[in-house]
Amino acid sequence: MNEKVRCLIIGSGPAGYTAAIYASRANLSPVLYEGMEPGGQLTTTTEVENFPGYPDGITGPELMVDLKKQAERFGADIRFGAATATDLSSAPYKVTIDGEKIIEADTIIISTGATAKYLGLPDEQKYAGSGVSACATCDGFFYRKRTVAVVGGGDTACEEATYLSGLASKVYLIVRKNYLRASKIMQDRVLKNPKIEVLFEHVTLGLTGEGVVQGANLIKRMGMPDEEQVHINIDGFFLAIGHTPNSGIFKPWVETDEVGYIKTIPGTPRTNIPGIFASGDVADPHYRQAITAAGTGCQAAIEAERYLSENGL
Repeated sequence: MNEKVRCLIIGSGPAGYTAAIYASRANLSPVLYEGMEPGGQLTTTTEVENFPGYPDGITGPELMVDLKKQAERFGADIRFGAATATDLSSAPYKVTIDGEKIIEADTIIISTGATAKYLGLPDEQKYAGSGVSACATCDGFFYRKRTVAVVGGGDTACEEATYLSGLASKVYLIVRKNYLRASKIMQDRVLKNPKIEVLFEHVTLGLTGEGVVQGANLIKRMGMPDEEQVHINIDGFFLAIGHTPNSGIFKPWVETDEVGYIKTIPGTPRTNIPGIFASGDVADPHYRQAITAAGTGCQAAIEAERYLSENGL
């Protein structure tokens, strides 16, 4: 069963819902499919204090409900379902939903986000939103003058540890290898920072705490004759081992970088395919904030309206 639409938005979250708000107000009659995680990554976040317009803060799920309601108020057709395949070889572009229904679209806004990489520990789910985070910029504010740990050895981990050192009283950087993979300048910043203690050759076994994270159990030099169990007292546990952009089904057509982030023309949400736009974290390896995602969602909708108008669609 096929359906033809003018503007198809794939993915929800701040980027998708904002795109739906703008596209609806421009009379594009957008259809939005929310994906496997309606509302995106923010639905796993507790307090959001840095989104403009909420002076007292708001929970991630509540913020997403508000954005969704606003999009629906202007007539956006928001549906549950996930894109499972695409054919972007020629317009109208084809997107398969849930392996069954095919949507033909004159223009597409990709807002599928990125998924943070985790260690795979059961405790990461147990303490999600209660001490475990994959975004220091988002959640670091809650750990002022407290002790936190960051896992990772690359540039992202060093950046997060440095950022947190400006808020927390102490930062542990848990590094699996006996060296940092980060660039020399980032290594120097970390190693010279008196608030950061680098734990080389440490692997996280699990987290402890009553309701919230209060500590981490580690193994130093795992598998070696001098293997040693280590416990650290912490209030927050930050993952900084990278993100995976949810761009797999678009890769045969849309240009991506080596990690999988969709490439856009600088300063715009335009991809290498006319009428295909990318917004939010799926095209943003640098900022990954709700407000920046919303901004690119706005840009994508405006570009979609211009594309449709210019092509008489």
